[in-house]
Amino acid sequence: MLIWNYNNYRIILVKTFLTAQMTKLQHQLYIVFFVIVTILVLVLLIVNGYTYYITPLEERFFSADHNSLKPSGALGHGIGIIGSILLLAGVSIYMVRKRMKIFMRIGLLKHWLELHIFLCTVGPILVLFHTAFKFGGIVAVSFWSMVAVFLSGIVGRFIYVRIPHTIEGKEMSMQQISNMNQQLTIRLFSEYNLDKETVNKIENLSDIEKKGRSSFTELLFSIIPNFFENRQKINLISKELNKHQINKSARKEVIKIVKEKINISNKIYYLRLMQSLFKYWHVAHLPFALIMLIIMFIHIVVTVALGYKWIF
Repeated sequence: MLIWNYNNYRIILVKTFLTAQMTKLQHQLYIVFFVIVTILVLVLLIVNGYTYYITPLEERFFSADHNSLKPSGALGHGIGIIGSILLLAGVSIYMVRKRMKIFMRIGLLKHWLELHIFLCTVGPILVLFHTAFKFGGIVAVSFWSMVAVFLSGIVGRFIYVRIPHTIEGKEMSMQQISNMNQQLTIRLFSEYNLDKETVNKIENLSDIEKKGRSSFTELLFSIIPNFFENRQKINLISKELNKHQINKSARKEVIKIVKEKINISNKIYYLRLMQSLFKYWHVAHLPFALIMLIIMFIHIVVTVALGYKWIF
């Protein structure tokens, strides 16, 4: 009986770990940690080697820091190795989590994506300082491929966050988004007893169905105007709620729902265009990533073959 209880308890613990989700505060700390580490790494590298890196290439040989900070130096070589490991880890763990069923239940995909972004930001920073800002030969192809991957990753993140996803990170269909919007409308009636006229005004202001498809350029230039337009909509709803003498606590919750509905409206607006852009984005991002990794592998093999083994 004791063994049966222990085994069941162990199963519960494993299931809890596999399906564990961060609280809002934990997630914020998770992101803040990544930001602080990235900034610290960048600042420390700049402070430590600023004088050397601004020295002209032909004069660096005479610098006291040359033996340490050159690409084959103790520090320069070391940060290159660490940067390469972080890059490989960032690429591989996200791909494994996304594609292998055995890992699909571990954490939320968006949290793994954030880890992927962190590792693939710090990694290139370290590799950049490993080169001592000197680029040439086949390694230059790998470096500029890495830059292309990094920049396309920023674009990809911009596109990704505008495609609606479930909490598990799976892409939502138009039907799921519409259902979400309907559930919010039902809450306005059932939880806050708003009259039909007020709810209709909220529906009209959130403007779910009236938004049409736009080109990428139109969408890009509409982001800032949309932000101010949405603020205006929220203010109008707030005034409407004041007219009906709804208490402050309920008004705050209703405004939160209105923001969600406006957010859903924007997601419907972006959905098809962003889905299309995301497909094209993969065409650019993945080949550059493969070129970078292949040349990085060749560079490592050649470096080891020539005897540059760092401290080993």
